[in-house]
Amino acid sequence: MIDIDYVWVFSGSGGVFPSGVFIDIEKAEKWIKQNNLTGVLTKYPLNESVYSWAIRKSFFQPKKEHESTGKFIQKFSSSAQEHFHYEGGLKE
Repeated sequence: MIDIDYVWVFSGSGGVFPSGVFIDIEKAEKWIKQNNLTGVLTKYPLNESVYSWAIRKSFFQPKKEHESTGKFIQKFSSSAQEHFHYEGGLKE
């Protein structure tokens, strides 16, 4: 059994939902290059929300009341997550 703590998620430019999830960044980048994709490949923690992860890692601390609401949490993302941008299959 593979013990993993994170996955790589590819979100294509203009897309609403992710189009690929990988445990191996090399496989993700090969797929992105083969298909000439444009978008962002982001590292996501498993079994933990990005919101909780960012707080635990001290990348974010809620300061306003609305920053602890479900409406805020469900849209939360963090620029502190490791991520790479691709244009036409090439890493920028």
